[in-house]
Amino acid sequence: MSWIREGELTIIERFCANIIKAGPMPRHVAFIMDGNRRYAQKCHVERQQGHSQGFDKLAQTLRWCLNLGIREVTVYAFSIENFKRSQEEVNGLMDLARQKFSRLLEEQCFLNVCFAYTSRHEISNAVREMAWGVEQGLLEPSDVSEALLDQCLYTSNSPDPDLLIRTSGEVRLSDFLLWQTSHSCLVFQSVLWPEYSFWNLCEAILRFQMNYSALQKARDSYMEERRRQQMERDQAYVTQKLQQEGLATHGDSRHRRTLLQKCTAMREQRIQGFLQALEHKRVDFFERLCPVSA
Repeated sequence: MSWIREGELTIIERFCANIIKAGPMPRHVAFIMDGNRRYAQKCHVERQQGHSQGFDKLAQTLRWCLNLGIREVTVYAFSIENFKRSQEEVNGLMDLARQKFSRLLEEQCFLNVCFAYTSRHEISNAVREMAWGVEQGLLEPSDVSEALLDQCLYTSNSPDPDLLIRTSGEVRLSDFLLWQTSHSCLVFQSVLWPEYSFWNLCEAILRFQMNYSALQKARDSYMEERRRQQMERDQAYVTQKLQQEGLATHGDSRHRRTLLQKCTAMREQRIQGFLQALEHKRVDFFERLCPVSA
């Protein structure tokens, strides 16, 4: 039986889910699943059992998301900082994660797992990869932009989270998706992760819905400003070309439009070539890291 589809929503839960779905719904929800160790301490059980309960809660939460029409979930399973914990706890977490996530992979679910992750490392890695593209002649320095950095992040194939939820009462992001959540609704809830409920999730979604208009307005404004800045860079490039050709600052308007279109097309061609080369580079890295047995 499917792990994330075991059990059904109660009549009341289904009723409330239908009401909530009448409003704007987050397409992508991110969770910082905090509180497993405090839950174990509270229940006077081993830490490993607290972590096990946390993984089981993740499966249950995925079922709720599925019923609510949320198509993508990203979780902060293990940060690089977590390796500073005791060797016994780290080893136990690794074994548990291998078991639980293997089961989720069998179900082909809609889950992204951030493991041995920090956002600062992700962003700095994206910057290094753009620098590599320039060094290799795949990119011009002027091609480097926020839009390109978006495409170099680990999450480039996913939309940014609409809603980020952190449990346990901690009010901080702990270096999780710092770039991607700049226009997300952030909800901090006091409940410990293994005790998370359907109603806690509904509360978070309602808070998202209450702030939806402001979030959407801020996101649209940001994207419009980003497009404006790119247009200004392209126009500056065209002006420089016209000056090199010995024409007047503005030159013939038709010639200027032609140059602008050519500039845009060439930039897109370079970026696509760079992204393809970057994908090959990453595939080669993982093949060397995890060679397939003959």
